[in-house]
Amino acid sequence: MPSDQSTWLISVPLDGDSEGLLEELAPKLAQQAKLPVQDIAQLQIPSFKTGTLDSLITLSEDLPKQDAFFTATVAKSVDTLRNLLNNDPSKLAQHILVDERNVDSYTLGGWKWNEGRYPVQRSLRELVDGLNSEMTSIDNALKTKLTNYNLVKGSLTQMQRKKNGNLSVRSLADIVTADDFVLGSEYLETVLVAVPKNLVKEWYSSYERLSSMIVPRSAKELLADDEFVLFSVVIFKRIHDDFIQKCRERKFLVRDFTFSEEEITREQDELENANATEKELWTELLRLARTNFSESFQLLVHLKVVRLFAESVLRYGLPSNYIGVVVKPAPKSAKKIFDVLQRQFTYLSPRSNPVQKRAQKPTGQEDFLGEYQNVLDQEFFDFVLYEVPWVIY
Repeated sequence: MPSDQSTWLISVPLDGDSEGLLEELAPKLAQQAKLPVQDIAQLQIPSFKTGTLDSLITLSEDLPKQDAFFTATVAKSVDTLRNLLNNDPSKLAQHILVDERNVDSYTLGGWKWNEGRYPVQRSLRELVDGLNSEMTSIDNALKTKLTNYNLVKGSLTQMQRKKNGNLSVRSLADIVTADDFVLGSEYLETVLVAVPKNLVKEWYSSYERLSSMIVPRSAKELLADDEFVLFSVVIFKRIHDDFIQKCRERKFLVRDFTFSEEEITREQDELENANATEKELWTELLRLARTNFSESFQLLVHLKVVRLFAESVLRYGLPSNYIGVVVKPAPKSAKKIFDVLQRQFTYLSPRSNPVQKRAQKPTGQEDFLGEYQNVLDQEFFDFVLYEVPWVIY
């Protein structure tokens, strides 16, 4: 049974038994499976150029790979949008649109093959190659834009982490001022030390004796957070390395920081630029992902219709004239809907799989299946059905 989390695309031969199919099927589904009338619609399946049986079988073997690629590309656009919008379902719904319509309106609103972009006079192989070329271009464009955005986002996140982390790691550019330092001295320098809160008393009682040539009573508390207290202390430059070593032994963390107005300005400018660049790329990526979803979803449905046609020819043979139906099942009634469909199309059973009949093993020829094996392995109903999973949108 097909998934109850997908839209079903169905194909059957267009003949005397299927005339007025939608008018006959819709009331049955409404009465027996409680399917709303708006959740079933006719699907126009063009009469493509069939080509030879061998070329059609080869194409049918390639189509599942293309289908998986197309589905993954659509899902990637949705995942990108979801991440950009912080997993907000209401905002996501505003961007998961196909030509500014929601997905149901596109699939159930009288879907038609885009003849202007994909002329049916072309062979099936040419059509599939064209669809695949467009999808590859969409996928590559999103990959490039997403990579650029992630690089900038990662750099910004690192800057923000330095700005917002605890006092042992965060940037000190927005904390200290020139007044906190001894500047321009030939012998003295100001050192910044992050002291764990539980060691503050020990710091006050011992910092003057950590090394020689530490200016007495020069420790000054600058800022405290939940974990550390930041102190400045004045020492002679000649004991710099020894002071750092003694602080390390006591678990006092000396911050590697040299006061520079130019450096502080540069760091602030870098953060502002990264913020601006991230916002700009976020907007561009959102716009691209929205456009890509619309384009890639249309390509996916077109490919599904090609699969419907190719499989219909292999099952029902020529003439290649088929009628399609789109059904959006409700999860709670999907089984009832499927049962109605099976009963509706039982008349197709005797003729539903010429390929299977051609592939029957003649007496004494056990290896005759060969090229038909891929066709026989797939899930089989009397009607042709392919799914568009809801999870991708």
